[in-house]
Amino acid sequence: MASLDKVLYTARTHTTGGRDGASRSDDGRLDVKHTPPGAPGNGTNPEQLFAAGYSACFIGAIKAVAGKMKITVPADVAVDAEVDLGPVGQAYGIAARLVVHLPGMDRAQAQQLVDVAHQVCPYSNATRGNIDVSVTLA
Repeated sequence: MASLDKVLYTARTHTTGGRDGASRSDDGRLDVKHTPPGAPGNGTNPEQLFAAGYSACFIGAIKAVAGKMKITVPADVAVDAEVDLGPVGQAYGIAARLVVHLPGMDRAQAQQLVDVAHQVCPYSNATRGNIDVSVTLA
């Protein structure tokens, strides 16, 4: 396990009620209600939050890598993320799929950018070897 060289940021949340509850960040920027997947209600669920976080982080990794490689990232870069929840033996697990959209970029250059971003993205590093993850260039 790799330890952080330095802490750049710490996110803090307080959650009550689990999948039928709510989460709020200490700075008030995040304030969400939770509803179990497939259940009626207007809340989100941990899988949706993970998909949003992973896709946003992956775009950040793309931009960071592109800056170092002196590559211009299209303004309309996007990532479609899907996170599955299902049984793994007697427990539960998740799997993730990312589809990266880099419209107008040379395909070989875009693929190289995606491959390197997948190596530096914190979410990719956290999930590598732990869950099934696929990253595809659209």
